Amino acid sequence: MKSAFIFTAATMAAIFIGAPLVTGAIAGEKAVPIPRVAIDVPRGQGMQTAVLAGGCFWGMEAVFEQVKGVRDVVSGYAGGTAKSANYGAVSTERTGHAEAIRISYDPRIVSYAQLLRVYFAVAHDPTQLNRQGPDTGPSYRSAIFPQTPDQKRVAAAYIAQLGKAGAWNKPIVTRIESGRFYPAETHHQDFARKNPVHPYILRWDKPKVAAFKAAFPGMVKG
Repeated sequence: MKSAFIFTAATMAAIFIGAPLVTGAIAGEKAVPIPRVAIDVPRGQGMQTAVLAGGCFWGMEAVFEQVKGVRDVVSGYAGGTAKSANYGAVSTERTGHAEAIRISYDPRIVSYAQLLRVYFAVAHDPTQLNRQGPDTGPSYRSAIFPQTPDQKRVAAAYIAQLGKAGAWNKPIVTRIESGRFYPAETHHQDFARKNPVHPYILRWDKPKVAAFKAAFPGMVKG
């Protein structure tokens, strides 16, 4: 997200005439075809929570807000301490935090495995090490923060399953980590929805949302 406010003339031209700056799934032009998750978390009763990191939380939030069964998505920081859970500190790339989202979802409608499939296929590129698209640094890493032992088991199994499937021509670098989640500053919440014509949103995040809707029409909120 550091580059969200820095635009060259070429970048702006590409945004408004629709010329891609890069190709591939990281720009969100299309979903990566990947298999369904072989195992899943028991659905249980009541709302459940998932915490995922995959680059700038604006785009991650924008995608998962569209998923049927998701009740709330909060942008924030995971993997570091409460003291350093603020954008200024995290941007130094020395806090251990990753930009992440906390998803509250109804397991009767959408499962943890289904959320992981969207995460890997559309929301980010799991082969990008400590970066996503224009944003670089460990705060933009690909990481899953399981909230239960079952989530950890399912996430690890799916990473292994995807590795064997060979959907990408590079290794998956997604890490399974532990650590608390801390909500980000108010102005980062619902950023894409509140700023639909922001150049960064137009270039990097609207294509991800479009790709999700095209690839998973049955999961899109009505």
